[in-house]
Amino acid sequence: MRKALTLRGPDRRVSVSDGGGGVRIRVKICGITRPEWACAAAEAGADAIGLIFAESPRQILPETAAEIIAALPPWVAPVGVFVDAPAAEVRGLAERLHLAAVQLHGDEPPQMLADLGPVKILKVFGVASEADLEAARRWRDRAEALGRTPDAYLVDARVPGGPRGGTGRAADWALVARMQQEGFRSLILAGGLGPENVVEAVRAVRPWGVDTSSGTEASPGEKSPEKIRAFVEAVRRMEHASEGAANG
Repeated sequence: MRKALTLRGPDRRVSVSDGGGGVRIRVKICGITRPEWACAAAEAGADAIGLIFAESPRQILPETAAEIIAALPPWVAPVGVFVDAPAAEVRGLAERLHLAAVQLHGDEPPQMLADLGPVKILKVFGVASEADLEAARRWRDRAEALGRTPDAYLVDARVPGGPRGGTGRAADWALVARMQQEGFRSLILAGGLGPENVVEAVRAVRPWGVDTSSGTEASPGEKSPEKIRAFVEAVRRMEHASEGAANG
């Protein structure tokens, strides 16, 4: 088993371990654009929020991100989401805002990881086919050969010609489950997750964490505190049920 890691910001820590039974599922609410929505995520029990700095209905300026981060309690990790941004820009913003981690959601090469220094990294792969899975394997193998691998992997749906995320489309859970089995640790499942299907998704994939964006919105870019709360509660209820079954 690979050792645990910690995503660090000022007084913010998120311990990471391999997925599977008996392990608390980490919850990330992505696409936060207002401080009050960050507070709603924290109050619901989310572990992290996603702040998008790439083109998206959920894109925010660094100044807005600073206001959102200031509103967070110390145990909720702010994660910056980037798409093919230069390494210097990503690292500079991570250091300026004290991000716990950065999420690379584009076609960033493995060589870029070394340029990010001590910044914690989530690398995203869009998976819809065997070819996508093979491309993810090659990327990981190259990163390992270079001596710097991501601290976590996030798997989203891939929509050819569409946006990188927030599409509401589900990833291929069977393929993602294979990635989990093949050692893509720690693995975060994204893609079309909402309160109505997150339990089924976790049972199918057994990820370390789950990520939701459009599934907790009232409309594109507009978060629903009620859906955020329902999403987190669904995950926690499933954990409690699993613990009870294991102890029974």
